[in-house]
Amino acid sequence: MTDLLARWLHKYFSDPEALILAIILVVGFTVVIYMGDMLAPVLASLVIAYLLEALVRILENHGVGRTGAVLVVFVPFLALLFLVLFGLLPLLSSEVSDLIQDLPNMITRGQKALLQLPERYPNFISQTHVQELMSQMRHGAGAFGQYVLSLSLASISGLFVLIVYLILLPVLVFLFLKDKHKILGWLRGYLPRERALATRVWREMDQQIGNYVRGKFAEIAIVGTVSYAVFALLKLNYAMLLGALVGLSVIIPYIGAIVVTFPVAMIAYFQWGVGADFAYLLLAYGIIQAVDGNLLVPWLFSEAVNLHPIAIIVAVLVFGGIWGFWGVFFAIPLATLVKAVMVAWPRADTAGIAGEPPGANAGDTG
Repeated sequence: MTDLLARWLHKYFSDPEALILAIILVVGFTVVIYMGDMLAPVLASLVIAYLLEALVRILENHGVGRTGAVLVVFVPFLALLFLVLFGLLPLLSSEVSDLIQDLPNMITRGQKALLQLPERYPNFISQTHVQELMSQMRHGAGAFGQYVLSLSLASISGLFVLIVYLILLPVLVFLFLKDKHKILGWLRGYLPRERALATRVWREMDQQIGNYVRGKFAEIAIVGTVSYAVFALLKLNYAMLLGALVGLSVIIPYIGAIVVTFPVAMIAYFQWGVGADFAYLLLAYGIIQAVDGNLLVPWLFSEAVNLHPIAIIVAVLVFGGIWGFWGVFFAIPLATLVKAVMVAWPRADTAGIAGEPPGANAGDTG
């Protein structure tokens, strides 16, 4: 067993460049896992700077200096940030408050509808089942109320942290953009020379990650805006809040669309009941999801590496559990990174591993 392990290590880690890449990956993931919460503003700023860098490069290619290009891109970003913070968020907060106040009425109407089920379908559901379900609903409503109260009490201390983050975020974004070359040069000074493999993997991933992140932000904006417009046109309550939820649901492939269907359908049911308006709403929502999955996603992510749906779901679960929201958001790029590393990883041509003949892996690329 020891000899088999030694040969396996020699096969995959005998190349110094492979060892350097492994160390870089381990250090990177360790920092994210154990220091991700503390470095949240820095990581978020890196993501935003990475997004804006493409626009800066376009301006630089047209002869604009680095500082001028950064200012041209950063000022509209800052305006958009203030618009979201002081325009969109207050409206969403107001709708959330209205929804919380309306929840007791929704629960009452839901209980009345449940009490009618034993009369309509006596062979499928009994009064006892209804009583148990109502008890669970009351318990869930109480737990939700306590959670909302705890959030309101914690918001006092969290408000100060939020203000600090809002100040740090634009400052860090500007510095990352302005001093990009200085920061990269400083980092290269601490990296070993045997990093050709790591550089090759990063170059392969750079364009794909950039396309994915920019495409994902565009998908969120398009799906959220269209959903809000459709909901508002159909006069659905809490249209802006539900539109934002539908837009954010695209962050989680497959699962997000299923989960967000429940609040959309439930609010529509409590507003209209089962009727023509309810059917029109579900039809419009289904069309939005179909267009997103079959037209928008292939168009936005045409250059992304194809991954099997099982691999995507596993990546969402694993990286989401490790890194929370950002792990879910970057699940596909991280899965693509893992795939790229596995394909590019050098292998020593060692005979006799697990019964393989000499040269069995000579043409293996992954």
